[in-house]
Amino acid sequence: MTNLIRAYIPRILWAVILALGAGQEAVAEVRLPAVIGNAMVLQRDAKIRLWGWADPGERVAIAFLGQAYKTKADRSGQWSVSLGPYPAGGPYEMSIVGKNSVKLSDILIGDVWLASGQSNMELQLKSPFGLSVDNADREIAAASFPQIRLLKVQQKTAPRPDSDIASEGWRAVTPETAADFSAVAYFFGRELHQRYQVPIGLIQASWGGTVAEAWMSGSALQRFPEFAKSTQALGGITEEQRAAYRDYAQRRMAWYQAHAQDDRGRANGRNLWADPKFDSSAWPTIALPQDLSACGKDFDGFAGTVWYRRTLTVPAEQLGKPVFLNLGYMAYDDVTYFNGQQVGATQAFLKSREYVVPAKHVRAGENSIVVRLTGINDPTFACTGLFDPDEPMLATVGTTKLPLNGIWSYMPGPNLQDFPRADATTLAANPSPDVPSTLFNGMIHPLRSMRIKGVIWYQGESNAGRPAQYRALFPALIGDWRKQWGYDLPFLFVQLAGYGPNKPEPADYPWAELREAQTMTLSVPGTGMASTIDIGNEHDIHPSNKQDVGHRLALAAAKVAYGEVVVDSGPTYQSMKAENQQIRIRFSNVGSGLLIRDKYGYGRGFEIAGSDGKYHWAQARLDGQDIIVSSPLVANPTAVRYAWSNTPDGNVYNREGLPAVSFRTTQKDTP
Repeated sequence: MTNLIRAYIPRILWAVILALGAGQEAVAEVRLPAVIGNAMVLQRDAKIRLWGWADPGERVAIAFLGQAYKTKADRSGQWSVSLGPYPAGGPYEMSIVGKNSVKLSDILIGDVWLASGQSNMELQLKSPFGLSVDNADREIAAASFPQIRLLKVQQKTAPRPDSDIASEGWRAVTPETAADFSAVAYFFGRELHQRYQVPIGLIQASWGGTVAEAWMSGSALQRFPEFAKSTQALGGITEEQRAAYRDYAQRRMAWYQAHAQDDRGRANGRNLWADPKFDSSAWPTIALPQDLSACGKDFDGFAGTVWYRRTLTVPAEQLGKPVFLNLGYMAYDDVTYFNGQQVGATQAFLKSREYVVPAKHVRAGENSIVVRLTGINDPTFACTGLFDPDEPMLATVGTTKLPLNGIWSYMPGPNLQDFPRADATTLAANPSPDVPSTLFNGMIHPLRSMRIKGVIWYQGESNAGRPAQYRALFPALIGDWRKQWGYDLPFLFVQLAGYGPNKPEPADYPWAELREAQTMTLSVPGTGMASTIDIGNEHDIHPSNKQDVGHRLALAAAKVAYGEVVVDSGPTYQSMKAENQQIRIRFSNVGSGLLIRDKYGYGRGFEIAGSDGKYHWAQARLDGQDIIVSSPLVANPTAVRYAWSNTPDGNVYNREGLPAVSFRTTQKDTP
């Protein structure tokens, strides 16, 4: 189920139709990019670039803070001007005059941070899809910070670098605006604002389930031959294809606006298709559960309401007992009926549906199960269906287990006769967010002229299993973004949290190796890492404690971006020394001292191996500022691992409360 849940997190209905981001043609009036507007934050103490579009050769004048700046649009209609530097302050006004006049108000000058990555960066304070952070309602109610401004980049792929993002613009932090913004970014920005007492601007550009290479430029990926085929295919997409896709997307939007509420299965308040006597023999069939890769492929990309039906034969000897239904994971909003009676309803993305049917609704022999499921109607991610569960789809009655996987009948609620469809050539013009460089092109490239303080990044789940590649890929991404912005911006990232079950004995884990690749990236100057191995959730890839994630990133920012002398990391492996039948581990970043969180002083999460490379669980104890590791099963130890699992159970911290970073003393590449 790991790949299923991490693959995607849903977007809000009608999130973006400008999926291709057409280039900006010359226009008669001065026009600004979406990142420049009312309520924006400009970077303090640095040269600021303003830019936009006008007629070729059109003269443009900017007035700001008592100073006047003049420039002229080039032959392509683009113009830019350099302002500042300015100290923190505001609010201010700005006027931009060409053939027309644009007035901007409520401008602040402070620190601007770009927040990017996949679903754990995208996760909102409170999501309409059933996900939220700890104490979400209280956090939202307290979200009133006029000097923290938020800008969300709408999700968009593009085959070539775009000139502008799609966004609704800057908004001050209120309970309404904070609720649907990145929780990690919000908690990070809130702490910086309180710590430094300056305005903070947060730009969120994230997309759940995405891989690192999708966020890199085509030129940066040239050193990775494994991505050459994908990037070359993007280059072959024509303007005619892009125009055809835009037309298709507009027709699709119009269809949903007209028919999204249509449902032939309901009439006059009655659920006709849930009636156990309803004859669905003429319906088409589908094999359930599906694989998540089916999202967007079934029903020609339709993701509205679909009804699913099947019968369940209950043995007569089990009559009088309730039925327990395990229907797997669904996308996204279901109502489930048994013999015409509603037995459950859930509004959540990829949450397991487990419902109990009271015995009074159960018959001996044939019973009907009906699921009315409404998916995600998003042009960039059309998804509906029942997907692979952690356990088989089953109905359990007494001691009898009855399989629910296999053939079901189905029928879409609306009539799909005139549902807009597109051929493969047209659909290829809207590349998947997993295609290398597509997210950079659509969501990052248009921002590169915006002066920012730095980047916070939470990504890696979708690259797990490729640790050797990530060791080169992730530093290359950082270098690519610094090249795009033209300076060595601070780059702070989150190490993967704990997720997934552990084996009873020491073993190799792709997530542990990906964490190691992230740790190795700290060798790149100007980077910082927030370790979160202790605040994960074995059963949820989206752990709800995002407050500590934001806090640990803020500590990294204090050191890397603001030059404070601060402990920003937990104990980090420095060296080892074999001493008789034990190994002494020495750490850096011990702060005011090492701490083992155990009332008896026993360290957990350590493994030890001899020359045969076979690891055994180890005993560990504190010895001054070192930890001594040993095992009676290893006479001549040569290597140690710590917190080397999916969901680590280590208990080593520094006295500042930051967890020791997982490590192994001997590195070996995974084939």
